[in-house]
Amino acid sequence: MRRRLVLVAGALLLAGCELPSFGAPDSASRQGDDVLSLWKGFFVAAMVVGAIVLGLIAYVTIRFRRRDDTIPNQRGEHIPLEIAYTITPIVIVAVLFGFSVAAEQRITRTSDRPPLTVNVTGFQWGWKFEYADKKVTVLGTGEAQPPELYLPVNQTTQLTLSTTDVNHSFWVPHFLEKRDLIQGVDNTIDITPTQVGRYDGRCAEYCGLDHWRMDFVVVVVSQSDFDQWIAAHR
Repeated sequence: MRRRLVLVAGALLLAGCELPSFGAPDSASRQGDDVLSLWKGFFVAAMVVGAIVLGLIAYVTIRFRRRDDTIPNQRGEHIPLEIAYTITPIVIVAVLFGFSVAAEQRITRTSDRPPLTVNVTGFQWGWKFEYADKKVTVLGTGEAQPPELYLPVNQTTQLTLSTTDVNHSFWVPHFLEKRDLIQGVDNTIDITPTQVGRYDGRCAEYCGLDHWRMDFVVVVVSQSDFDQWIAAHR
């Protein structure tokens, strides 16, 4: 009876626990949630594998420590054991690879008809955010007042990324993904913010002497506030 109570209490305790982010920032987008879940899964898998390896090392260190001058078994092979420790890593890698592919497909999937499209252009050394259908353009560098990219919460926005000169990289840490801006390469991503707030963004690709100036801010607001902002800046 006592053992059952301990098991039930342990199950309830674990059910109320939430995995830490293991160093990653909190996600602020639906795509970031997929990245964070994958990161947590990899981290937990690594800890389990590490615990098993350390446990086996401790076991053989204690079990086969020298007790006398007797020579231990010198058998040259153990076929079942060799098959097990060959197949097990392959299965682990295959499973992690499968989860990675599934997450990548969800993250990189783009909408055919997104509710909102913003053309994001990087240049030395600043950003241009063009709301083509709204007739609003934001232009600036991060030296004095970083340009602000306004997005409505819980709505998918498609970002079309391009550069007018060298390679740049669009990176918002709280979105947990980045995408490069490369001449001649059409890069398009969908972002679905899930939390209202202000999130720092920057160029994550060294692009020249004033690379440090390429900061921007993503401002996630409610749909009504976004409509008011568009009306005020049209």
